Amino acid sequence: MSHPTSHPEAARGVVAAWFSYLVWGLAPLFWRELQGVSAFELIAHRTLWSLLLLFVVLLAQRRLGQVRVALSSPRTVAVSFATAALLVGNWLTFVWGVNHGHVVEASLGYFLVPLVNVGCGRLLLGEPLRRAQAIAIGFAAVGVGCLVVQLGHVPWIALALAGTWGGYGLMRKRTTLGATVGLTVETALIAPFALGFLLWRGHTGDGAWGRVSVGTEGWIMATGAITAIPLVTFAYGARRIRLTTLGVLQYITPMVQLALGVLFYHELFPHERLFGFSLIWAALALYTLDSTVRARFASA
Repeated sequence: MSHPTSHPEAARGVVAAWFSYLVWGLAPLFWRELQGVSAFELIAHRTLWSLLLLFVVLLAQRRLGQVRVALSSPRTVAVSFATAALLVGNWLTFVWGVNHGHVVEASLGYFLVPLVNVGCGRLLLGEPLRRAQAIAIGFAAVGVGCLVVQLGHVPWIALALAGTWGGYGLMRKRTTLGATVGLTVETALIAPFALGFLLWRGHTGDGAWGRVSVGTEGWIMATGAITAIPLVTFAYGARRIRLTTLGVLQYITPMVQLALGVLFYHELFPHERLFGFSLIWAALALYTLDSTVRARFASA
């Protein structure tokens, strides 16, 4: 990533990235408004309404030609279909978890994402693992182990969120598509499946659309905005600030989610769980410090 060209540009970038991470952190408040709708149906709607909004954005930017070019490439289509599957898995896990009272565990998943990225880079891409990174991953592994013992079961929601989002990031490295164009291609590829599923739900009489209040239908339509808007502002911010700054700001999302789960939704957070989380936070602090120091030396 290039360095910011001016302080005003960098400041606008920080605000844009901060806004995106805050929206993602507050997302449980949005999805709880749709608690009575099947998570599968919500993701199908999210796909279609996101595609519609992204189409409008790219039309306004005169960039729809990039989508056509991407869809004409078999390799790009194959990679994008794989990333779309991971994205749908992430969306579905998050919405199901939030609407079934697991906001705290969902926040854990996004705390783990940076460490999953490091692990994927080492195991799948052969990237060297620095000592601080290895120690951080070890701390995180012990922290997850403590949570497994305390919970009495594997925190599958957190691991699924971290795994799908980490895998999504890994696969996105294999394509040159930008964030907005990439998401448009991904949603376009899965839109036929989403539409078919919604039509089938409507035919069997199980679908929410047309059977819920107008207000709920408004919330369903807003799933496109809650998906596309923070993505666009994130892409704007990411181009204007340092990667290390972006890495630090990303913790806004899980911290806000954790606060919502404990303080707003009153989910249980006993001292035993705090110990496991503390080990993971220590791992993240070490990882962030190491990345920041390395970046400063590299730019010196």
